[in-house]
Amino acid sequence: SSIGSIDFRQEEWRVDCAVSGSQKGFMLPAGLGFLSVSKKALAASRVATHRRCYFSFEDMIRANDTGYFPYTPATQLLRGLRASLDLIAEEGLENIFARHHRLAEGVRKAVDAWGLKLCAKAPQWHSDTVSAILVPEGIDSADVVKRAYRTYQTSLGGGLNKVAGKVFRIGHLGWLNEVMVLGSLAAAELALLDCGV
Repeated sequence: SSIGSIDFRQEEWRVDCAVSGSQKGFMLPAGLGFLSVSKKALAASRVATHRRCYFSFEDMIRANDTGYFPYTPATQLLRGLRASLDLIAEEGLENIFARHHRLAEGVRKAVDAWGLKLCAKAPQWHSDTVSAILVPEGIDSADVVKRAYRTYQTSLGGGLNKVAGKVFRIGHLGWLNEVMVLGSLAAAELALLDCGV
Protein backbone atom coordinates (compact mmCIF):
# COMPACT_ATOMS: atom_id res chain seq x y z
CA SER A 1 0.00 0.00 0.00
CA SER A 2 2.98 2.31 0.30
CA ILE A 3 3.95 2.43 -3.39
CA GLY A 4 3.17 5.89 -4.70
CA SER A 5 2.48 7.10 -1.14
CA ILE A 6 5.83 7.03 0.63
CA ASP A 7 9.41 6.62 -0.50
CA PHE A 8 10.12 3.25 -2.14
CA ARG A 9 13.29 2.38 -4.08
CA GLN A 10 13.03 -1.08 -5.57
CA GLU A 11 16.39 -1.21 -7.30
CA GLU A 12 18.37 0.63 -4.63
CA TRP A 13 16.90 -1.55 -1.86
CA ARG A 14 17.28 -4.69 -4.00
CA VAL A 15 13.61 -5.68 -3.74
CA ASP A 16 12.86 -8.63 -6.03
CA CYS A 17 9.05 -8.38 -6.12
CA ALA A 18 6.88 -5.39 -5.25
CA VAL A 19 3.09 -5.73 -5.23
CA SER A 20 0.46 -3.01 -4.99
CA GLY A 21 -3.23 -2.51 -5.60
CA SER A 22 -5.05 0.18 -7.54
CA GLN A 23 -7.05 1.26 -4.47
CA LYS A 24 -3.95 2.36 -2.58
CA GLY A 25 -1.52 5.07 -3.67
CA PHE A 26 -2.76 4.86 -7.26
CA MET A 27 -6.05 6.54 -6.24
CA LEU A 28 -8.35 4.14 -8.13
CA PRO A 29 -11.11 1.71 -7.19
CA ALA A 30 -9.97 -1.80 -6.30
CA GLY A 31 -9.51 -4.16 -9.22
CA LEU A 32 -5.97 -3.81 -10.56
CA GLY A 33 -2.93 -5.51 -9.10
CA PHE A 34 0.55 -4.25 -9.86
CA LEU A 35 3.68 -6.37 -9.74
CA SER A 36 7.20 -5.15 -10.38
CA VAL A 37 9.75 -7.93 -10.72
CA SER A 38 13.55 -7.70 -10.68
CA LYS A 39 15.70 -9.40 -13.32
CA LYS A 40 16.84 -11.82 -10.60
CA ALA A 41 13.23 -12.82 -9.82
CA LEU A 42 12.42 -13.17 -13.54
CA ALA A 43 15.43 -15.48 -13.98
CA ALA A 44 14.36 -17.53 -10.95
CA SER A 45 10.84 -17.88 -12.33
CA ARG A 46 12.19 -19.37 -15.56
CA VAL A 47 13.76 -22.31 -13.72
CA ALA A 48 11.09 -22.71 -11.02
CA THR A 49 9.19 -25.98 -11.33
CA HIS A 50 5.98 -25.09 -9.46
CA ARG A 51 2.87 -24.94 -11.64
CA ARG A 52 1.23 -21.61 -12.27
CA CYS A 53 -1.25 -19.96 -14.57
CA TYR A 54 -2.40 -16.46 -13.62
CA PHE A 55 0.93 -15.61 -12.03
CA SER A 56 3.01 -16.54 -15.05
CA PHE A 57 5.35 -13.65 -15.81
CA GLU A 58 6.00 -15.09 -19.28
CA ASP A 59 2.33 -14.97 -20.33
CA MET A 60 2.03 -11.36 -19.21
CA ILE A 61 5.31 -10.23 -20.80
CA ARG A 62 4.51 -11.95 -24.09
CA ALA A 63 1.06 -10.33 -24.30
CA ASN A 64 2.31 -6.92 -23.10
CA ASP A 65 4.98 -6.87 -25.80
CA THR A 66 2.15 -6.81 -28.38
CA GLY A 67 0.14 -4.20 -26.45
CA TYR A 68 -2.41 -6.64 -25.02
CA PHE A 69 -3.17 -8.75 -21.94
CA PRO A 70 -3.35 -12.53 -21.71
CA TYR A 71 -6.75 -12.21 -20.00
CA THR A 72 -9.68 -9.80 -20.08
CA PRO A 73 -8.32 -6.36 -19.12
CA ALA A 74 -10.10 -3.92 -16.82
CA THR A 75 -10.07 -1.26 -19.52
CA GLN A 76 -11.90 1.39 -17.50
CA LEU A 77 -9.40 1.01 -14.65
CA LEU A 78 -6.50 1.25 -17.08
CA ARG A 79 -7.91 4.51 -18.43
CA GLY A 80 -8.29 5.71 -14.84
CA LEU A 81 -4.71 4.65 -14.17
CA ARG A 82 -3.53 6.88 -17.02
CA ALA A 83 -5.34 9.82 -15.37
CA SER A 84 -4.00 9.01 -11.89
CA LEU A 85 -0.43 8.67 -13.18
CA ASP A 86 -0.83 12.10 -14.78
CA LEU A 87 -1.96 13.49 -11.40
CA ILE A 88 1.02 11.84 -9.67
CA ALA A 89 3.43 13.31 -12.24
CA GLU A 90 1.84 16.75 -11.89
CA GLU A 91 2.07 16.81 -8.08
CA GLY A 92 5.46 15.06 -7.95
CA LEU A 93 6.34 12.10 -5.75
CA GLU A 94 8.27 14.17 -3.19
CA ASN A 95 5.24 16.45 -2.74
CA ILE A 96 2.95 13.41 -2.43
CA PHE A 97 5.21 11.89 0.22
CA ALA A 98 5.24 15.19 2.12
CA ARG A 99 1.44 15.52 1.88
CA HIS A 100 0.91 11.99 3.18
CA HIS A 101 3.29 12.64 6.07
CA ARG A 102 1.52 15.90 6.96
CA LEU A 103 -1.92 14.26 6.86
CA ALA A 104 -0.69 11.26 8.87
CA GLU A 105 0.78 13.58 11.50
CA GLY A 106 -2.61 15.29 11.74
CA VAL A 107 -4.32 11.95 12.37
CA ARG A 108 -1.72 11.02 15.00
CA LYS A 109 -2.23 14.35 16.78
CA ALA A 110 -6.01 13.81 16.78
CA VAL A 111 -5.56 10.33 18.28
CA ASP A 112 -3.38 11.85 20.99
CA ALA A 113 -5.96 14.60 21.64
CA TRP A 114 -8.64 11.89 22.04
CA GLY A 115 -6.48 10.31 24.74
CA LEU A 116 -6.13 7.14 22.67
CA LYS A 117 -3.02 5.31 21.43
CA LEU A 118 -1.87 3.95 18.11
CA CYS A 119 -1.33 0.23 17.69
CA ALA A 120 2.19 1.04 16.45
CA LYS A 121 3.92 1.61 19.78
CA ALA A 122 6.88 3.75 18.72
CA PRO A 123 7.24 6.56 16.18
CA GLN A 124 9.61 4.52 13.99
CA TRP A 125 6.67 2.13 13.36
CA HIS A 126 4.13 4.85 12.53
CA SER A 127 2.84 4.70 8.98
CA ASP A 128 2.16 7.64 6.70
CA THR A 129 -0.44 5.57 4.84
CA VAL A 130 -2.70 4.23 7.60
CA SER A 131 -3.16 4.58 11.37
CA ALA A 132 -4.49 1.76 13.52
CA ILE A 133 -6.07 3.22 16.65
CA LEU A 134 -6.55 1.20 19.83
CA VAL A 135 -9.94 1.47 21.49
CA PRO A 136 -10.26 1.32 25.30
CA GLU A 137 -10.94 -1.95 27.14
CA GLY A 138 -14.58 -2.94 26.96
CA ILE A 139 -15.14 -1.27 23.58
CA ASP A 140 -15.40 -3.35 20.40
CA SER A 141 -13.73 -1.52 17.54
CA ALA A 142 -16.08 -3.26 15.09
CA ASP A 143 -18.93 -1.29 16.67
CA VAL A 144 -17.03 1.96 16.05
CA VAL A 145 -16.51 1.01 12.39
CA LYS A 146 -20.19 0.07 11.96
CA ARG A 147 -21.39 3.27 13.65
CA ALA A 148 -19.13 5.45 11.49
CA TYR A 149 -20.45 3.78 8.35
CA ARG A 150 -24.15 3.56 9.19
CA THR A 151 -24.57 6.89 10.95
CA TYR A 152 -21.90 9.12 9.39
CA GLN A 153 -21.39 7.48 5.95
CA THR A 154 -17.66 7.13 6.62
CA SER A 155 -15.69 3.93 5.99
CA LEU A 156 -13.10 3.17 8.63
CA GLY A 157 -11.05 -0.01 8.52
CA GLY A 158 -11.48 -2.72 11.11
CA GLY A 159 -8.78 -4.50 13.03
CA LEU A 160 -7.34 -7.57 11.35
CA ASN A 161 -6.20 -10.88 12.83
CA LYS A 162 -4.82 -10.43 16.39
CA VAL A 163 -6.14 -6.87 16.70
CA ALA A 164 -9.69 -7.61 15.46
CA GLY A 165 -12.10 -5.84 17.80
CA LYS A 166 -9.23 -3.88 19.37
CA VAL A 167 -8.40 -1.29 16.70
CA PHE A 168 -9.98 0.65 13.89
CA ARG A 169 -8.00 2.09 11.01
CA ILE A 170 -7.99 5.46 9.29
CA GLY A 171 -6.34 5.40 5.89
CA HIS A 172 -4.57 8.57 4.80
CA LEU A 173 -3.14 7.85 1.37
CA GLY A 174 -4.00 8.42 -2.25
CA TRP A 175 -6.18 11.26 -3.46
CA LEU A 176 -6.71 12.96 -0.12
CA ASN A 177 -6.53 16.44 1.33
CA GLU A 178 -6.86 18.15 4.71
CA VAL A 179 -10.64 18.60 4.49
CA MET A 180 -11.14 14.91 3.74
CA VAL A 181 -8.99 13.91 6.71
CA LEU A 182 -10.85 16.34 8.97
CA GLY A 183 -14.13 14.77 7.84
CA SER A 184 -12.92 11.27 8.66
CA LEU A 185 -11.61 12.43 12.04
CA ALA A 186 -14.95 14.09 12.85
CA ALA A 187 -16.87 10.93 11.92
CA ALA A 188 -14.46 8.73 13.89
CA GLU A 189 -14.77 10.99 16.95
CA LEU A 190 -18.57 10.98 16.77
CA ALA A 191 -18.62 7.20 16.34
CA LEU A 192 -16.29 6.79 19.33
CA LEU A 193 -18.54 9.00 21.46
CA ASP A 194 -21.63 7.06 20.33
CA CYS A 195 -19.95 3.81 21.33
CA GLY A 196 -19.14 5.05 24.83
CA VAL A 197 -15.56 6.25 24.42
